[in-house]
Amino acid sequence: MELLQCDLPGIKKLRSGKVREVFDLGENLLLVATDRISAFDCILPTAIPHKGEVLTQMSAFWFETLDFVPNHFLTANFGLFPESLQPFREQLAGRSMLVRKARPLPVECVARGYLAGSGWKDYQRTGAICGHRLPEGLLQASRLPETLFTPSTKAEAGHDENITWSQCRAALGDDLAHEVRSQTIELYEHGRAKAAACGIIVADTKFEFGMAGDELLLIDECLTPDSSRFWPEASCQPGGSPPSYDKQFVRDYLETLDWDKSPPAPALPPAVVEKTSRKYIEAFEKLTGRRLAAG
Repeated sequence: MELLQCDLPGIKKLRSGKVREVFDLGENLLLVATDRISAFDCILPTAIPHKGEVLTQMSAFWFETLDFVPNHFLTANFGLFPESLQPFREQLAGRSMLVRKARPLPVECVARGYLAGSGWKDYQRTGAICGHRLPEGLLQASRLPETLFTPSTKAEAGHDENITWSQCRAALGDDLAHEVRSQTIELYEHGRAKAAACGIIVADTKFEFGMAGDELLLIDECLTPDSSRFWPEASCQPGGSPPSYDKQFVRDYLETLDWDKSPPAPALPPAVVEKTSRKYIEAFEKLTGRRLAAG
């Protein structure tokens, strides 16, 4: 089934994000990935079939694979969910996970390995990305000389804003800032190597961290098409915007419309929906070597 909204009578909902619904289970949380898709900070009215299942199952794969960094993941196996959730199998199975509670840090942690997106625009304008000076003459989609850590604020609405390393240290404290920077780069480089063996380039990605008591945990999602740029290695050439497995196809379609990028967002035509869904599923199956388990 497609899922745009999720309400579970008797289960307390804490918040609704652009894609995920978060429910309070007491000691733990239930994260439900819907089939919503956002672009230009607007939630579109059209569901992308199986998108929530891809996000949940891909995050579960990475949480289990990159276990050298502590994370909040407990299980995505619906059979192990509490009895109180069993009546909601149709809504939850395949697209939800149980996680530990954590206090999110006020900084998003971005790792960049290639010149793309806002980084490319920044480089064209300043010759740098978020203050990191880069060699002259790089092209769009060029591999960077080294992985860059470019933190940003976490905006409740609208765009996240890039911040400097000094601002990151001021927000988190020196020790914690160094720890999340180190873990962000290590996670990205391990994930990039794993993806490269599957023919996929991870151009950049975003991680979130939180504190469970005194323990730092990787939280939210991990190396999904929503939080990362995935490019097929076989068709990636510097000098242009590569084809992708993420929602760039949706953004490209919306750019052709006479829409000012303010709510309400327009509906997507069936051809765009079908291709986007197929791209998400293809990314999951290529990266994990698994078939997507439908709810």
